[in-house]
Amino acid sequence: MRVLALASLATAALAARSHPSRSSSSHPHMRAEGNNLPSDFLWGGSSAAFQIEGATKEGGRGESIWDVFAREPGRIADNSTGDPATDSYHRYKEDVQLLKSYGAKSYRFSVSWPRIIPKGGRNDAVNQEGINYYSNLVDELLKNDIVPFVTLYHWDLPQALEERYNGWLSSEIVDDFENYVRVVFQALGDRVQHWLTLNEPLTVSSNGYSLGKFAPGHKSDTEPWIVAHHFILAHARAAKVYKEEFKAKQGGSIGITLNTNWFEPYDHSEANEAAAQQARDFNLGLYADPIYLTGDYPPSMRKVLGDRLPTFTDEEKAEVLGSSEFFGLNTYTTVLTQWGGNDETSGFTQSGFTWPDGSQVGTQAESSWLQSAPWGLRSLLNYIYKRYGEKYPIYITENGFSVKGENSMPVEQAVHDDDRVDYYKGYTQAMLDAIHLDKVDVRSYFAWSNLDNFEWADGYSVRFGITYVNYQTQERTPKDSAWFLAGFFEDVISKDA
Repeated sequence: MRVLALASLATAALAARSHPSRSSSSHPHMRAEGNNLPSDFLWGGSSAAFQIEGATKEGGRGESIWDVFAREPGRIADNSTGDPATDSYHRYKEDVQLLKSYGAKSYRFSVSWPRIIPKGGRNDAVNQEGINYYSNLVDELLKNDIVPFVTLYHWDLPQALEERYNGWLSSEIVDDFENYVRVVFQALGDRVQHWLTLNEPLTVSSNGYSLGKFAPGHKSDTEPWIVAHHFILAHARAAKVYKEEFKAKQGGSIGITLNTNWFEPYDHSEANEAAAQQARDFNLGLYADPIYLTGDYPPSMRKVLGDRLPTFTDEEKAEVLGSSEFFGLNTYTTVLTQWGGNDETSGFTQSGFTWPDGSQVGTQAESSWLQSAPWGLRSLLNYIYKRYGEKYPIYITENGFSVKGENSMPVEQAVHDDDRVDYYKGYTQAMLDAIHLDKVDVRSYFAWSNLDNFEWADGYSVRFGITYVNYQTQERTPKDSAWFLAGFFEDVISKDA
Protein backbone atom coordinates (compact mmCIF):
# COMPACT_ATOMS: atom_id res chain seq x y z
CA MET A 1 0.00 0.00 0.00
CA ARG A 2 7.98 8.28 -7.33
CA VAL A 3 9.31 8.39 -10.25
CA LEU A 4 7.18 6.62 -12.79
CA ALA A 5 8.94 3.56 -14.09
CA LEU A 6 8.14 4.09 -17.74
CA ALA A 7 8.35 7.11 -19.97
CA SER A 8 5.14 5.96 -21.62
CA LEU A 9 3.33 6.66 -18.36
CA ALA A 10 4.61 10.19 -17.92
CA THR A 11 1.58 11.77 -19.59
CA ALA A 12 -0.80 9.80 -17.40
CA ALA A 13 1.11 10.76 -14.28
CA LEU A 14 1.11 14.45 -15.16
CA ALA A 15 -2.62 14.32 -15.82
CA ALA A 16 -3.18 12.70 -12.45
CA ARG A 17 -1.00 15.30 -10.74
CA SER A 18 -2.88 18.12 -12.42
CA HIS A 19 -6.23 16.62 -11.39
CA PRO A 20 -5.41 14.54 -8.30
CA SER A 21 -8.99 13.52 -7.61
CA ARG A 22 -9.45 12.05 -11.07
CA SER A 23 -8.18 8.71 -12.26
CA SER A 24 -6.19 8.88 -15.48
CA SER A 25 -7.95 5.64 -16.39
CA SER A 26 -11.24 7.55 -16.62
CA HIS A 27 -10.01 9.66 -19.55
CA PRO A 28 -11.51 8.32 -22.80
CA HIS A 29 -8.20 8.43 -24.70
CA MET A 30 -6.61 6.17 -22.10
CA ARG A 31 -9.11 3.36 -22.54
CA ALA A 32 -7.86 0.31 -24.37
CA GLU A 33 -9.65 -0.94 -27.45
CA GLY A 34 -10.60 -4.59 -27.43
CA ASN A 35 -10.67 -4.89 -23.65
CA ASN A 36 -11.45 -8.60 -23.55
CA LEU A 37 -9.55 -10.77 -21.13
CA PRO A 38 -8.70 -14.39 -21.93
CA SER A 39 -11.17 -17.06 -20.90
CA ASP A 40 -8.77 -18.42 -18.27
CA PHE A 41 -8.45 -15.07 -16.48
CA LEU A 42 -9.34 -15.61 -12.82
CA TRP A 43 -11.52 -13.21 -10.89
CA GLY A 44 -13.20 -13.69 -7.56
CA GLY A 45 -13.16 -12.90 -3.86
CA SER A 46 -10.37 -13.23 -1.33
CA SER A 47 -10.41 -14.36 2.29
CA ALA A 48 -8.20 -15.65 5.11
CA ALA A 49 -8.90 -18.47 7.54
CA PHE A 50 -8.64 -16.52 10.80
CA GLN A 51 -10.77 -13.70 9.43
CA ILE A 52 -13.76 -15.81 8.40
CA GLU A 53 -13.76 -19.33 9.78
CA GLY A 54 -14.50 -18.90 13.48
CA ALA A 55 -14.79 -22.30 15.18
CA THR A 56 -11.44 -21.67 16.84
CA LYS A 57 -12.00 -24.48 19.33
CA GLU A 58 -13.76 -26.90 16.99
CA GLY A 59 -12.63 -29.64 14.65
CA GLY A 60 -9.36 -30.31 16.45
CA ARG A 61 -7.89 -26.89 15.65
CA GLY A 62 -4.98 -25.71 17.77
CA GLU A 63 -4.51 -22.18 19.04
CA SER A 64 -2.87 -19.55 16.85
CA ILE A 65 -0.86 -16.47 17.77
CA TRP A 66 -3.85 -14.36 16.72
CA ASP A 67 -6.12 -16.12 19.20
CA VAL A 68 -3.72 -15.13 21.97
CA PHE A 69 -3.08 -11.61 20.64
CA ALA A 70 -6.78 -10.79 20.24
CA ARG A 71 -7.47 -11.70 23.87
CA GLU A 72 -4.92 -9.18 25.15
CA PRO A 73 -6.72 -6.00 26.30
CA GLY A 74 -6.33 -3.06 23.94
CA ARG A 75 -4.98 -5.02 20.98
CA ILE A 76 -8.19 -5.03 18.91
CA ALA A 77 -10.14 -1.81 18.30
CA ASP A 78 -13.51 -3.21 19.34
CA ASN A 79 -12.11 -5.82 21.75
CA SER A 80 -13.37 -8.63 19.50
CA THR A 81 -11.75 -11.93 18.59
CA GLY A 82 -11.70 -14.27 15.60
CA ASP A 83 -14.65 -16.23 16.92
CA PRO A 84 -17.19 -16.52 15.40
CA ALA A 85 -15.90 -14.21 12.62
CA THR A 86 -18.26 -14.98 9.69
CA ASP A 87 -18.73 -18.59 10.81
CA SER A 88 -17.47 -19.83 7.47
CA TYR A 89 -16.28 -23.08 9.03
CA HIS A 90 -19.95 -24.02 9.17
CA ARG A 91 -21.25 -21.84 6.32
CA TYR A 92 -18.72 -22.52 3.58
CA LYS A 93 -21.36 -23.97 1.22
CA GLU A 94 -23.40 -20.77 1.54
CA ASP A 95 -20.27 -18.74 0.78
CA VAL A 96 -19.55 -20.81 -2.31
CA GLN A 97 -23.09 -20.23 -3.55
CA LEU A 98 -22.60 -16.49 -3.09
CA LEU A 99 -19.48 -16.65 -5.25
CA LYS A 100 -21.36 -18.65 -7.84
CA SER A 101 -24.16 -16.07 -7.91
CA TYR A 102 -21.55 -13.39 -8.66
CA GLY A 103 -20.14 -15.42 -11.53
CA ALA A 104 -16.76 -15.68 -9.79
CA LYS A 105 -14.28 -17.88 -11.56
CA SER A 106 -12.02 -18.42 -8.56
CA TYR A 107 -11.89 -18.15 -4.77
CA ARG A 108 -8.77 -17.33 -2.85
CA PHE A 109 -8.76 -18.73 0.68
CA SER A 110 -6.11 -19.72 3.18
CA VAL A 111 -5.45 -22.94 5.03
CA SER A 112 -5.02 -22.57 8.78
CA TRP A 113 -1.76 -24.17 9.90
CA PRO A 114 -3.09 -24.88 13.46
CA ARG A 115 -6.17 -26.53 11.96
CA ILE A 116 -3.94 -28.94 10.02
CA ILE A 117 -1.17 -29.48 12.61
CA PRO A 118 -2.50 -28.13 15.93
CA LYS A 119 0.93 -27.99 17.59
CA GLY A 120 2.59 -26.96 14.33
CA GLY A 121 5.81 -28.96 14.35
CA ARG A 122 7.22 -31.62 12.05
CA ASN A 123 6.99 -34.23 14.78
CA ASP A 124 3.49 -33.21 15.88
CA ALA A 125 0.23 -34.92 14.97
CA VAL A 126 -1.75 -34.10 11.85
CA ASN A 127 -5.43 -33.30 12.38
CA GLN A 128 -7.54 -35.23 9.89
CA GLU A 129 -10.65 -33.19 10.72
CA GLY A 130 -8.85 -30.08 9.54
CA ILE A 131 -7.79 -31.74 6.30
CA ASN A 132 -11.36 -32.90 5.75
CA TYR A 133 -12.70 -29.37 6.12
CA TYR A 134 -10.45 -27.95 3.40
CA SER A 135 -10.91 -31.00 1.20
CA ASN A 136 -14.67 -30.51 1.39
CA LEU A 137 -14.30 -26.80 0.62
CA VAL A 138 -12.17 -27.56 -2.45
CA ASP A 139 -14.69 -30.15 -3.65
CA GLU A 140 -17.57 -27.72 -3.15
CA LEU A 141 -15.77 -25.07 -5.19
CA LEU A 142 -14.97 -27.45 -8.03
CA LYS A 143 -18.54 -28.77 -8.04
CA ASN A 144 -19.62 -25.18 -8.72
CA ASP A 145 -16.95 -24.53 -11.38
CA ILE A 146 -14.93 -22.22 -9.13
CA VAL A 147 -11.14 -22.56 -9.15
CA PRO A 148 -9.52 -22.87 -5.69
CA PHE A 149 -6.57 -20.49 -5.19
CA VAL A 150 -4.92 -21.50 -1.94
CA THR A 151 -2.75 -19.50 0.46
CA LEU A 152 -0.68 -21.71 2.74
CA TYR A 153 0.10 -19.08 5.38
CA HIS A 154 -2.03 -16.04 6.17
CA TRP A 155 -0.58 -15.05 9.56
CA ASP A 156 -2.16 -17.63 11.91
CA LEU A 157 1.00 -19.30 13.22
CA PRO A 158 0.38 -22.14 15.69
CA GLN A 159 0.82 -20.68 19.18
CA ALA A 160 2.72 -23.82 20.16
CA LEU A 161 5.59 -22.85 17.83
CA GLU A 162 5.65 -19.32 19.24
CA GLU A 163 6.07 -20.83 22.69
CA ARG A 164 8.46 -23.57 21.57
CA TYR A 165 11.09 -21.42 19.80
CA ASN A 166 9.67 -17.89 19.24
CA GLY A 167 8.06 -18.73 15.92
CA TRP A 168 9.37 -16.78 12.93
CA LEU A 169 12.36 -15.52 14.94
CA SER A 170 13.91 -18.99 14.78
CA SER A 171 15.31 -20.77 11.74
CA GLU A 172 13.54 -23.88 13.08
CA ILE A 173 10.42 -22.51 11.45
CA VAL A 174 11.71 -23.34 7.97
CA ASP A 175 11.73 -27.09 8.60
CA ASP A 176 8.34 -27.02 10.29
CA PHE A 177 6.83 -24.97 7.46
CA GLU A 178 8.25 -27.45 4.96
CA ASN A 179 6.54 -30.29 6.79
CA TYR A 180 3.23 -28.43 7.01
CA VAL A 181 3.06 -27.51 3.33
CA ARG A 182 3.98 -31.05 2.31
CA VAL A 183 0.97 -32.33 4.28
CA VAL A 184 -1.29 -29.84 2.48
CA PHE A 185 0.13 -30.61 -0.97
CA GLN A 186 -0.47 -34.30 -0.35
CA ALA A 187 -4.03 -33.71 0.84
CA LEU A 188 -5.26 -31.11 -1.66
CA GLY A 189 -2.78 -30.97 -4.53
CA ASP A 190 -4.66 -33.39 -6.75
CA ARG A 191 -7.40 -30.74 -7.03
CA VAL A 192 -5.57 -27.42 -6.44
CA GLN A 193 -3.54 -25.83 -9.24
CA HIS A 194 -2.72 -22.44 -7.71
CA TRP A 195 -0.64 -22.08 -4.55
CA LEU A 196 0.61 -19.10 -2.55
CA THR A 197 3.24 -19.84 0.08
CA LEU A 198 2.89 -16.66 2.16
CA ASN A 199 0.52 -13.73 2.28
CA GLU A 200 2.03 -10.27 2.82
CA PRO A 201 5.15 -11.16 4.80
CA LEU A 202 5.95 -7.43 4.96
CA THR A 203 2.83 -6.74 7.02
CA VAL A 204 3.88 -9.33 9.57
CA SER A 205 7.56 -8.37 9.77
CA SER A 206 6.66 -4.68 10.12
CA ASN A 207 3.40 -4.60 12.08
CA GLY A 208 4.13 -7.72 14.11
CA TYR A 209 7.79 -7.20 15.00
CA SER A 210 8.53 -3.48 14.63
CA LEU A 211 5.35 -1.54 15.38
CA GLY A 212 3.71 -4.07 17.70
CA LYS A 213 0.29 -3.62 16.10
CA PHE A 214 -0.20 -7.22 14.91
CA ALA A 215 0.53 -10.60 16.46
CA PRO A 216 2.82 -11.37 18.18
CA GLY A 217 3.01 -7.67 19.15
CA HIS A 218 6.77 -7.09 19.32
CA LYS A 219 8.59 -3.77 19.00
CA SER A 220 12.19 -4.17 17.87
CA ASP A 221 14.72 -2.72 15.44
CA THR A 222 16.34 -6.10 14.78
CA GLU A 223 13.52 -8.65 14.76
CA PRO A 224 11.75 -7.43 11.58
CA TRP A 225 14.77 -8.28 9.45
CA ILE A 226 15.31 -11.69 11.08
CA VAL A 227 11.67 -12.56 10.53
CA ALA A 228 11.78 -11.35 6.92
CA HIS A 229 14.82 -13.53 6.30
CA HIS A 230 13.09 -16.61 7.67
CA PHE A 231 9.97 -15.83 5.66
CA ILE A 232 12.00 -15.78 2.45
CA LEU A 233 13.78 -19.02 3.30
CA ALA A 234 10.51 -20.72 4.28
CA HIS A 235 8.86 -19.59 1.04
CA ALA A 236 11.78 -20.87 -1.03
CA ARG A 237 11.77 -24.21 0.78
CA ALA A 238 8.03 -24.66 0.25
CA ALA A 239 8.36 -23.83 -3.44
CA LYS A 240 11.24 -26.29 -3.78
CA VAL A 241 9.20 -29.05 -2.15
CA TYR A 242 6.30 -28.44 -4.52
CA LYS A 243 8.42 -28.31 -7.65
CA GLU A 244 10.52 -31.35 -6.77
CA GLU A 245 7.90 -33.61 -5.21
CA PHE A 246 4.48 -32.63 -6.56
CA LYS A 247 4.52 -30.41 -9.65
CA ALA A 248 5.22 -33.11 -12.22
CA LYS A 249 2.24 -35.16 -11.08
CA GLN A 250 -0.16 -32.41 -9.97
CA GLY A 251 0.68 -29.82 -12.62
CA GLY A 252 0.06 -26.68 -10.59
CA SER A 253 2.10 -23.53 -9.98
CA ILE A 254 3.41 -21.92 -6.81
CA GLY A 255 4.35 -18.39 -5.83
CA ILE A 256 4.22 -15.80 -3.07
CA THR A 257 1.99 -12.76 -2.69
CA LEU A 258 3.62 -9.48 -1.65
CA ASN A 259 1.95 -6.24 -0.66
CA THR A 260 2.89 -2.70 -1.50
CA ASN A 261 1.46 0.73 -2.13
CA TRP A 262 2.51 2.63 -5.20
CA PHE A 263 5.02 5.17 -3.89
CA GLU A 264 4.75 8.31 -6.01
CA PRO A 265 7.23 11.15 -5.41
CA TYR A 266 5.70 14.02 -3.48
CA ASP A 267 6.99 16.37 -6.16
CA HIS A 268 9.39 16.37 -9.13
CA SER A 269 12.53 17.01 -7.12
CA GLU A 270 15.42 14.57 -7.47
CA ALA A 271 15.45 14.15 -3.70
CA ASN A 272 11.87 12.94 -3.55
CA GLU A 273 12.29 10.78 -6.64
CA ALA A 274 15.06 9.03 -4.69
CA ALA A 275 12.90 8.87 -1.55
CA ALA A 276 10.11 7.14 -3.48
CA GLN A 277 12.54 4.55 -4.82
CA GLN A 278 13.92 3.92 -1.35
CA ALA A 279 10.36 3.37 -0.08
CA ARG A 280 9.80 0.86 -2.90
CA ASP A 281 13.00 -0.92 -1.96
CA PHE A 282 12.07 -1.23 1.73
CA ASN A 283 8.43 -2.12 1.17
CA LEU A 284 8.56 -4.30 -1.95
CA GLY A 285 12.21 -4.91 -2.73
CA LEU A 286 12.84 -6.42 0.72
CA TYR A 287 11.08 -9.56 -0.50
CA ALA A 288 10.86 -9.12 -4.26
CA ASP A 289 14.55 -8.46 -4.98
CA PRO A 290 15.77 -11.72 -3.41
CA ILE A 291 12.99 -13.80 -4.97
CA TYR A 292 12.69 -12.27 -8.43
CA LEU A 293 15.73 -10.12 -9.19
CA THR A 294 19.09 -10.78 -7.54
CA GLY A 295 18.81 -13.41 -4.81
CA ASP A 296 19.72 -10.69 -2.30
CA TYR A 297 18.36 -7.60 -0.58
CA PRO A 298 18.40 -4.15 -2.22
CA PRO A 299 21.74 -2.33 -1.68
CA SER A 300 19.83 0.66 -0.28
CA MET A 301 18.63 -1.53 2.59
CA ARG A 302 22.11 -2.82 3.38
CA LYS A 303 23.34 0.78 3.47
CA VAL A 304 20.75 1.75 6.09
CA LEU A 305 20.63 -1.43 8.17
CA GLY A 306 24.20 -2.70 8.00
CA ASP A 307 24.74 -6.04 9.70
CA ARG A 308 21.25 -6.04 11.17
CA LEU A 309 20.13 -7.22 7.74
CA PRO A 310 20.92 -10.96 7.53
CA THR A 311 22.94 -12.44 4.69
CA PHE A 312 22.12 -15.33 2.40
CA THR A 313 24.61 -18.09 1.73
CA ASP A 314 25.35 -18.82 -1.93
CA GLU A 315 23.26 -21.98 -1.63
CA GLU A 316 20.34 -20.02 -0.16
CA LYS A 317 20.58 -17.38 -2.90
CA ALA A 318 20.34 -20.09 -5.52
CA GLU A 319 17.28 -21.57 -3.84
CA VAL A 320 15.56 -18.21 -3.28
CA LEU A 321 16.11 -16.59 -6.69
CA GLY A 322 13.42 -17.72 -9.11
CA SER A 323 11.59 -19.70 -6.45
CA SER A 324 8.25 -18.08 -7.27
CA GLU A 325 6.66 -18.95 -10.61
CA PHE A 326 4.54 -15.80 -10.70
CA PHE A 327 4.23 -12.46 -8.90
CA GLY A 328 1.35 -12.35 -6.43
CA LEU A 329 0.33 -8.79 -5.58
CA ASN A 330 -1.85 -7.27 -2.86
CA THR A 331 -2.26 -3.53 -3.37
CA TYR A 332 -4.78 -0.95 -2.28
CA THR A 333 -3.56 2.62 -2.62
CA THR A 334 -1.03 5.22 -3.77
CA VAL A 335 0.93 7.45 -1.42
CA LEU A 336 3.07 10.54 -1.97
CA THR A 337 6.58 10.03 -0.65
CA GLN A 338 9.39 12.25 0.57
CA TRP A 339 12.33 11.97 2.94
CA GLY A 340 11.72 12.28 6.67
CA GLY A 341 10.18 10.60 9.65
CA ASN A 342 11.55 7.89 11.90
CA ASP A 343 10.10 4.78 10.26
CA GLU A 344 13.12 2.60 9.58
CA THR A 345 10.96 -0.12 8.01
CA SER A 346 10.24 2.36 5.19
CA GLY A 347 13.85 3.53 4.88
CA PHE A 348 13.24 6.79 6.78
CA THR A 349 10.79 8.03 4.19
CA GLN A 350 7.37 9.41 4.97
CA SER A 351 4.23 9.14 2.87
CA GLY A 352 0.82 10.77 2.80
CA PHE A 353 -2.11 11.68 0.57
CA THR A 354 -1.76 15.47 0.25
CA TRP A 355 -0.22 16.97 -2.89
CA PRO A 356 1.88 20.14 -2.66
CA ASP A 357 -1.16 22.20 -3.72
CA GLY A 358 -3.16 20.86 -0.77
CA SER A 359 -5.44 18.55 -2.76
CA GLN A 360 -5.88 14.87 -1.93
CA VAL A 361 -4.82 11.84 -3.92
CA GLY A 362 -8.38 10.52 -3.95
CA THR A 363 -11.49 9.54 -2.02
CA GLN A 364 -10.80 8.78 1.65
CA ALA A 365 -11.74 5.34 2.95
CA GLU A 366 -12.71 4.40 6.49
CA SER A 367 -9.17 3.08 6.85
CA SER A 368 -6.81 6.00 7.45
CA TRP A 369 -4.13 4.41 5.23
CA LEU A 370 -6.36 4.16 2.16
CA GLN A 371 -7.45 6.57 -0.56
CA SER A 372 -8.60 5.67 -4.06
CA ALA A 373 -6.01 6.39 -6.77
CA PRO A 374 -6.47 4.02 -9.74
CA TRP A 375 -3.69 5.56 -11.83
CA GLY A 376 -1.24 4.31 -9.20
CA LEU A 377 -2.19 0.70 -9.87
CA ARG A 378 -1.23 1.06 -13.50
CA SER A 379 2.10 2.61 -12.51
CA LEU A 380 2.75 -0.18 -10.02
CA LEU A 381 1.93 -2.97 -12.46
CA ASN A 382 4.34 -1.47 -14.99
CA TYR A 383 7.05 -1.05 -12.36
CA ILE A 384 6.81 -4.68 -11.27
CA TYR A 385 6.67 -6.06 -14.78
CA LYS A 386 9.66 -4.07 -15.99
CA ARG A 387 11.80 -4.38 -12.85
CA TYR A 388 11.23 -8.01 -12.00
CA GLY A 389 10.93 -9.51 -15.44
CA GLU A 390 8.31 -10.31 -17.99
CA LYS A 391 8.68 -14.04 -17.32
CA TYR A 392 6.67 -13.57 -14.11
CA PRO A 393 2.95 -13.07 -14.75
CA ILE A 394 1.22 -10.94 -12.15
CA TYR A 395 -1.72 -12.22 -10.13
CA ILE A 396 -3.59 -9.47 -8.28
CA THR A 397 -4.60 -11.36 -5.16
CA GLU A 398 -6.12 -8.49 -3.14
CA ASN A 399 -7.55 -5.09 -4.00
CA GLY A 400 -10.34 -3.32 -2.18
CA PHE A 401 -11.80 -0.40 -0.26
CA SER A 402 -13.42 0.30 3.12
CA VAL A 403 -16.30 2.75 2.80
CA LYS A 404 -16.22 5.58 5.31
CA GLY A 405 -18.86 5.16 8.01
CA GLU A 406 -20.18 1.91 6.58
CA ASN A 407 -20.08 0.00 9.85
CA SER A 408 -22.56 2.40 11.44
CA MET A 409 -25.01 2.23 8.53
CA PRO A 410 -28.10 0.00 8.45
CA VAL A 411 -27.74 -2.80 5.94
CA GLU A 412 -30.27 -1.13 3.63
CA GLN A 413 -27.86 1.79 3.26
CA ALA A 414 -24.57 -0.09 3.48
CA VAL A 415 -25.30 -2.27 0.45
CA HIS A 416 -25.32 0.83 -1.74
CA ASP A 417 -21.55 1.21 -1.40
CA ASP A 418 -21.00 3.87 -4.05
CA ASP A 419 -17.44 4.74 -3.03
CA ARG A 420 -16.43 1.08 -3.27
CA VAL A 421 -18.12 0.76 -6.65
CA ASP A 422 -16.23 3.84 -7.87
CA TYR A 423 -13.01 2.35 -6.49
CA TYR A 424 -13.51 -0.90 -8.37
CA LYS A 425 -14.50 0.92 -11.56
CA GLY A 426 -11.24 2.84 -11.48
CA TYR A 427 -8.96 -0.01 -10.46
CA THR A 428 -10.35 -2.60 -12.86
CA GLN A 429 -10.02 -0.13 -15.72
CA ALA A 430 -6.46 0.73 -14.65
CA MET A 431 -5.70 -2.99 -14.75
CA LEU A 432 -7.16 -3.28 -18.24
CA ASP A 433 -5.09 -0.32 -19.39
CA ALA A 434 -1.92 -1.94 -18.04
CA ILE A 435 -2.80 -5.17 -19.83
CA HIS A 436 -3.87 -3.77 -23.18
CA LEU A 437 -1.95 -0.51 -23.52
CA ASP A 438 1.25 -1.45 -21.68
CA LYS A 439 1.25 -5.21 -22.40
CA VAL A 440 1.63 -6.20 -18.75
CA ASP A 441 0.78 -9.86 -18.18
CA VAL A 442 -1.91 -9.84 -15.46
CA ARG A 443 -3.82 -13.07 -14.94
CA SER A 444 -6.14 -12.56 -11.98
CA TYR A 445 -8.06 -10.02 -9.95
CA PHE A 446 -9.32 -10.90 -6.48
CA ALA A 447 -11.44 -8.41 -4.57
CA TRP A 448 -10.72 -7.97 -0.89
CA SER A 449 -12.88 -9.17 0.41
CA ASN A 450 -15.65 -11.57 -0.48
CA LEU A 451 -17.28 -10.99 2.92
CA ASP A 452 -17.09 -8.35 5.62
CA ASN A 453 -14.92 -10.03 8.25
CA PHE A 454 -12.53 -9.72 11.18
CA GLU A 455 -10.10 -7.04 9.98
CA TRP A 456 -7.20 -7.86 12.29
CA ALA A 457 -6.46 -4.99 14.72
CA ASP A 458 -9.61 -3.20 13.54
CA GLY A 459 -11.77 -6.15 14.53
CA TYR A 460 -15.26 -5.85 13.04
CA SER A 461 -15.26 -2.05 13.04
CA VAL A 462 -14.10 -1.75 9.42
CA ARG A 463 -15.79 -3.43 6.45
CA PHE A 464 -14.09 -4.32 3.16
CA GLY A 465 -16.56 -6.91 1.87
CA ILE A 466 -18.48 -6.92 -1.37
CA THR A 467 -21.00 -8.86 0.73
CA TYR A 468 -22.51 -7.35 3.88
CA VAL A 469 -22.43 -9.61 6.95
CA ASN A 470 -24.76 -9.13 9.90
CA TYR A 471 -22.47 -10.39 12.65
CA GLN A 472 -25.39 -11.11 15.00
CA THR A 473 -27.31 -13.32 12.56
CA GLN A 474 -24.54 -14.14 10.05
CA GLU A 475 -26.91 -13.19 7.25
CA ARG A 476 -25.07 -12.32 4.02
CA THR A 477 -26.38 -9.57 1.72
CA PRO A 478 -24.66 -8.69 -1.59
CA LYS A 479 -23.59 -5.07 -1.98
CA ASP A 480 -23.73 -3.06 -5.19
CA SER A 481 -19.98 -3.56 -5.57
CA ALA A 482 -20.50 -7.32 -5.91
CA TRP A 483 -22.91 -6.80 -8.78
CA PHE A 484 -20.60 -4.25 -10.41
CA LEU A 485 -17.71 -6.72 -10.41
CA ALA A 486 -19.98 -9.52 -11.58
CA GLY A 487 -21.16 -7.45 -14.55
CA PHE A 488 -17.72 -6.06 -15.34
CA PHE A 489 -16.00 -9.42 -15.58
CA GLU A 490 -18.96 -10.99 -17.38
CA ASP A 491 -18.46 -8.34 -20.05
CA VAL A 492 -14.67 -8.44 -20.39
CA ILE A 493 -13.73 -12.10 -19.98
CA SER A 494 -13.83 -13.96 -23.25
CA LYS A 495 -16.35 -16.79 -23.54
CA ASP A 496 -14.06 -18.69 -25.93
CA ALA A 497 -12.59 -21.88 -24.55
